Amino acid sequence: MGPVKGAASDGQRTISTGKRKLTKRAVDAIGAAGTKFTIWDSELPGFGLQVTPKGVKTFVAKYRAKNQQRWLTLGRYGRITPEEARRLAVDAFGAVARGEDPSDQRRSARQALTLAELCDRFIEEHVDAHLKPQTAKAYKRLIAIHIRPMLGTMPVRDITTAEVARLHQGLKKTPFLANRVMSVLSKMLNLACTWGLRPMNSNPCPTQTRFKERKRERFLGPEELKALGDELRSAESNQLAGPYAVAAIRLLLFTGARLGEILGLRWEFVDMDGATIRLPDSKTGAKSIYLNGPALEVLRGLQRELGNPYVIVGAKRGAPLVNLAKPWNRIKEAITITTQGEVYIEDLRIHDLRHSFASVGAATHLGLPVIGALLGHTQASTTQRYAHIANDPLRAASEAIGLKIAEGIA
Repeated sequence: MGPVKGAASDGQRTISTGKRKLTKRAVDAIGAAGTKFTIWDSELPGFGLQVTPKGVKTFVAKYRAKNQQRWLTLGRYGRITPEEARRLAVDAFGAVARGEDPSDQRRSARQALTLAELCDRFIEEHVDAHLKPQTAKAYKRLIAIHIRPMLGTMPVRDITTAEVARLHQGLKKTPFLANRVMSVLSKMLNLACTWGLRPMNSNPCPTQTRFKERKRERFLGPEELKALGDELRSAESNQLAGPYAVAAIRLLLFTGARLGEILGLRWEFVDMDGATIRLPDSKTGAKSIYLNGPALEVLRGLQRELGNPYVIVGAKRGAPLVNLAKPWNRIKEAITITTQGEVYIEDLRIHDLRHSFASVGAATHLGLPVIGALLGHTQASTTQRYAHIANDPLRAASEAIGLKIAEGIA
């Protein structure tokens, strides 16, 4: 459907003499006509749709201010919906009624804070000030790779559901990543409302439906434990992985600790006599990791490097090992080859070693509160539920799990 017949020229525009309600269905039906024309809404005077000779459709509002006729571009169709454009037009006409000029406001908006500038403030005042280092690192990475390149040049106040949806949909092949990006952007825009950079309660992110994420319940079975144990022993001799990388994997298995807790472990945190690792900080705050016999054996077998405070030594002098992914992937590939594919471990993540620790504990009929306390897998309020549990049952539970895993990989 093109413009209504009988359209009259208005300078560079062709103004239609006909009107219709500008709904999605109506706008979709409007086609190019070889010349620029505008179709006006039948219910809201001054609200229209401008169509270029090539069919590009843009919502506009026409009004008078300071005894002059003004045109205000509301947004291109596809980036905003007819309903959103209608609301913008109503807001503009309301401003005119109050003696304001929306065009002047739009010019001011172009000079307003951009999202890139908001990112800088968000990182300084929220990320660096309130988040733990690993979480802060993840936030900064999502901002640098996904949010800033896509939306950085836009004024904060102009970000609509359309921009948010385009960012989210662009990451649909990686649902988990897409949802995490949306969470970070939502937090940022909520703070923008609090800081007076957007109207209160105007964050468009909550209206975006999140992608479904497949929950992983992956842990090592008996055959996989045996294959992993065999490969860890051979990895040291054939230099597939260094002794510190192998030790890190074994400690992850025997303790259920998080990867960062093991790679960042310093000797000063290790109490060999008390069979305990005392971390001054972790994802859930200060934390004790109880060392069972197999874990102690791993630690006793490690050579301390002079001048290096870290248990898991890296290639750089005085620094820890920072990347376990490469040796871990080589070990997984070697298992697939040596077992001729009978043991499938390719989908196993390093974090699944922690799940394996918990699953062995559950199979050994240890209580879930005990396992939860061993892992430190709780929020502060939940941790209080386990405060009354004495250390001896926890140490016994850790010993039972460690021995069971050692038996499995023997």
